[in-house]
Amino acid sequence: MADNLPSEFDVVVIGTGLPESIIAAACARSGQRVLHVDSRNYYGGNWASFSFSGLLSWIKENQQNTDIKDECEDWRKLILENEEVISLNKKDKTIQHVEAFCFGDQDAAEDVEEAGALARVPAFGTSVAEEVAEEPEKECSPLESSVPGAENWESDKATSTDPPNAAEGSVTEVNSENESSHSTASGESTLELGKSEAALSEVSAQEPKKITYSQIVREGRRFNIDLVSKLLYSRGLLIELLIKSNVSRYAEFKNATRILAFREGKVEQVPCSRADVFNSRQLAMVEKRMLMKFLTFCLEYEQHPDEYQDYKNSTFAQFLKTRKLTPSLQHFILHSIAMVSENDCNTLEGLQATRKFLQCLGRYGNTPFLFPLYGQGEIPQCFCRMCAVFGGIYCLRHSVQCLVVDKESGRQLSRAVLITDQSVLKTDSEQQVSILTVPPVDLGQPAVCVIELCSSTMTCMKDTYLVHLTCPSTKTAREDLEPVVQKLFSLNAETEKETKGEELEKPRVLWAVYFNMRDSSGIDRNSYSGLPSNVYVCSGPDSALGNDCAVKQAETVFQEMFPTEEFCPAPPNPEDIIYDEDEIASEETGFNNSPETKPESSLQESSSRGSTGVKEHTEE
Repeated sequence: MADNLPSEFDVVVIGTGLPESIIAAACARSGQRVLHVDSRNYYGGNWASFSFSGLLSWIKENQQNTDIKDECEDWRKLILENEEVISLNKKDKTIQHVEAFCFGDQDAAEDVEEAGALARVPAFGTSVAEEVAEEPEKECSPLESSVPGAENWESDKATSTDPPNAAEGSVTEVNSENESSHSTASGESTLELGKSEAALSEVSAQEPKKITYSQIVREGRRFNIDLVSKLLYSRGLLIELLIKSNVSRYAEFKNATRILAFREGKVEQVPCSRADVFNSRQLAMVEKRMLMKFLTFCLEYEQHPDEYQDYKNSTFAQFLKTRKLTPSLQHFILHSIAMVSENDCNTLEGLQATRKFLQCLGRYGNTPFLFPLYGQGEIPQCFCRMCAVFGGIYCLRHSVQCLVVDKESGRQLSRAVLITDQSVLKTDSEQQVSILTVPPVDLGQPAVCVIELCSSTMTCMKDTYLVHLTCPSTKTAREDLEPVVQKLFSLNAETEKETKGEELEKPRVLWAVYFNMRDSSGIDRNSYSGLPSNVYVCSGPDSALGNDCAVKQAETVFQEMFPTEEFCPAPPNPEDIIYDEDEIASEETGFNNSPETKPESSLQESSSRGSTGVKEHTEE
């Protein structure tokens, strides 16, 4: 490791996934000396977000089956006779069955450039498994002394170099829309300009703009593609933690604007708030009253146990049939409000899920969900930044030689990420963040959660949409999800039209990647043999829509490590900071994260506790 690193730490955190990053921030905030390392050259692990060229590099890396070998094993000389080495498999096998395809229009360019990286345009409709070019490594030291995540606020994202600040004790919500302009030939009169713009607007309303693969690569920095697809419940544990710890100042959020349903082969918008219900044209007046009565019951169901006691052992779908609800209302409640499985969710779980949805309505918008601008990968980096502010030290591209190998687990998630040219449901305002649940066709098959992101979320280029599909695995990701993709989107090279005067066909897929990701949320200390008492285990992403599992896990691990410390308290106000001359002098001569972190890092207190390790789950 780097020579100028301190020789002792209170806590060593391995991996920069969401739970690990929260733990690192909490430990640094409580005054512990934290070293946070990751063998990857990016933050987030399986929670990360990538530019398009970065994702191509990730695809190629995860399609290689060879283990990473140690170039130098000098570290073995440091092992003492009374110490035991538990080796770690260098290859992360939590990602499997990665398949990428290009369906976008091709042009004459063979090589296109994006931020210094070259990517060869693959043949139309073929796998890009063998054709993606390896992205050059970033020229920087493995020891990251700057505040982590700062590179994600550079001008490539069309923002200021500093992270956006949210108001203290609140979450900033952004509902910006990208503006478009049309250029015209010089010398046109004002009248001609107006006619030209009107004509172009009429054409664009009828036919989506053609997007080529080379355009996607060239504007690859406009994409921030998540490995894990989640939304933040507005009253969920993660939002509450962001507010409590004031980490919310490092991020901005956009409200999910609509909840969709897929029924009888059509996508339609679901009324979920009181205003939506009464303004809906989909529901008859009788249905509106039925729905409002049932949703009111769900908010207060614990006060009326006699109405559901007899159905505790029934599924939520069976319970809904007893409530005199129409089939369309049953469908909306089950798949778009409770968002639970038709076959595996019991009545009590369904009522709890429905109440959670309703309780989150109205806090930041018309739906219960928020999405972080620039992708989910921003959230781990926000907590890493808090850790750095309080003196945590970060090392990327630094592999850890000694760790614990876990036992085999069988849960998998099937994931797909699509770049499309239109929204799955066209409306007057195309800048929408949508969530859609596609119910299973056959019994025993899982429902598929679809999250569609527009360009104003800063996750895709203008005139495109980023679509995430997720479900529990039954086969490979492509086998699980491609039937749903074919229902909602067109995979043809050219956008097909119906007869003249009718609407265009389904949105067209320009590019797609499928992969399976390990769901290790059930992994704990009991899954390991011979685990030292001061080593704790964090899991990767789970299949739930929110992030409660990661937050609960991080808080549990922290409280086990430091039971008398508060978990992620709010930082002090600058005027309340008392500087210690000895600590300031030692900082000036020793290791220092960055100039902007110096005042806050002086808040640390020395600790005599033994070193504590936190590691992320990797599959043997």
